Amino acid sequence: MSERNEGGKQLSQTSGPVSETDLAIVETQLGRTPRGVLAIAFRCPDGAPGVVKTAPRLPDGTPFPTLYYLTDPRLTIAIGRLESDGIMRGMSERLLHDAPLAAQYLVAYESYLAERNAIEDLGTTFTGGGMPERVKCLHVLAAHALAKGPGLNPIGDEAVALIAATGLRGTAVPADWPELAEFRPADEAESDTGTATGDSA
Repeated sequence: MSERNEGGKQLSQTSGPVSETDLAIVETQLGRTPRGVLAIAFRCPDGAPGVVKTAPRLPDGTPFPTLYYLTDPRLTIAIGRLESDGIMRGMSERLLHDAPLAAQYLVAYESYLAERNAIEDLGTTFTGGGMPERVKCLHVLAAHALAKGPGLNPIGDEAVALIAATGLRGTAVPADWPELAEFRPADEAESDTGTATGDSA
């Protein structure tokens, strides 16, 4: 049976408990021993772990507010390129003027915080990624979107759509992830797609 996220959308990914094999793969992906991993929150279509769900407090007691963490290098590199292109500035600007977008971003933030607090309340409302008012780390937002499926985190959804268009669809990104145009007006979507693929006017 297909899982569905909080918005009722069918999830494109599979998720589940973490095995020793998974942990070994994640260690190779990150180049370090993973800590506090609770589950593989998203597997890429080719089976590789893509996002891990991490305990709010690491084994040594260190608070770790980032619930979902991007691990697959294909995803981290592609998202890093988006950040380097300066796309977050425009996304933050849109949050100031697009009330429906800002409202859904707030819903995503509240969902993220509630899910983390259900595991352990760290006594902070900080979640990462800039939520709920800004866009500061697309890695956090894309990880959240991939873990929960499209329809919850609008900025994360867009980031995943953008990297899907760079050749990752069907390998590192679910083949059925919505196109950017499904999240954005056509003119804005075309502009960002050009940025993601390295095209220039």
